[in-house]
Amino acid sequence: MESSPINRLPPDSLHQIFSSLPLRQIIICRSVCKFFNHLLTSQPFTEIISTRPPLNLLALRPPHHHRHHHAANPQPCINVYDPDENRWLRFNLDFLPFRSPQPVASSNGLIYLWGDSVNSVDSSKSLVACNPLTRQFKVLPQLGSAWSRHGTVLVDSVNRVMVLTELAALYYSGAVVANQWLKFSSNLPSKPRSPVLMSTSVFALCDVGSPWRSQWKLFSCRLTSLAVTHTNWTCLEKHEWGDIFDIIKRPRLLRGEGESKLLMIGGLKSTFSLNPACSTILILRLCLESLEWEEAGRMPLEMYRGFQESSKFKVFGGGDRVYFSAKRMGKLAMWDCWEGWRWVDGVSGYGDGLCRGFVFEAKLTLMQ
Repeated sequence: MESSPINRLPPDSLHQIFSSLPLRQIIICRSVCKFFNHLLTSQPFTEIISTRPPLNLLALRPPHHHRHHHAANPQPCINVYDPDENRWLRFNLDFLPFRSPQPVASSNGLIYLWGDSVNSVDSSKSLVACNPLTRQFKVLPQLGSAWSRHGTVLVDSVNRVMVLTELAALYYSGAVVANQWLKFSSNLPSKPRSPVLMSTSVFALCDVGSPWRSQWKLFSCRLTSLAVTHTNWTCLEKHEWGDIFDIIKRPRLLRGEGESKLLMIGGLKSTFSLNPACSTILILRLCLESLEWEEAGRMPLEMYRGFQESSKFKVFGGGDRVYFSAKRMGKLAMWDCWEGWRWVDGVSGYGDGLCRGFVFEAKLTLMQ
């Protein structure tokens, strides 16, 4: 490449040429040679394409056994699936000075992960924001290790971060003036299930039933309520909803498309008995503006048969795509609100087949 005529072109001309390529092709070109990698990761080029729409990918969390055996993953990376190209990709995380990074959430081109400091003698973890495409990272203010074990990390579209447990919530806005975590009481009736941070509110499911029969309710809290001593959670319910929460077994919440849609996914109960079997998996969509539910999707019976044999399954994703995994499945089921249902093959590294993940909107933008 050193003798190639392309080296004689000025950088500005090369930037204009490569900026006409789709983001997927730019990422591929970066791995061609050192010259392309330096050119396409430079700040001037990154600023040119910073307004490009992101790639909507699915990032998988590492298998559980990687969390306890550092040697199992000597070169940390994150596996992602590109649903538009139906292919798996791998982004290296070797630029991070942390042991056993554990990706947990993503928003606006950044991935958030827990990492053990290389120089630390104890097991204290830091919450880190990074962009695998630009290989930049930022360490958020220090947290106690208990938060990484018991807290759920939530991030919204403007990179506000919340770590939520049943008893307390930590909130970080990233503001320069208040570069610290704010701590508040959660005041929830039970452990929050699959909380979601979107728009101006946090949403979570809570079981308010008895020890022998679950009764799920949807709770929300506006971010402005975090300014008070006790977080003000409100139970969202309408008489018109009827038995909407009684027909779903083991419900989960996911962010819907845009900032006004919330998805609830779970097994569709065949009866109202104490421990009923399910006939399929149902996806419901709530419009946060009108507070009206609608059915968004129902897993085909031939696909659901694979989940019937498993005692446990995971739901992840969000937006216009939802993914499902189950023990001994070896592949993912995917729901696309535009194209329907299909299988995703190529999942590897999960011995029991049970994997989890999150939406990764990949962007070539520089961190502030």
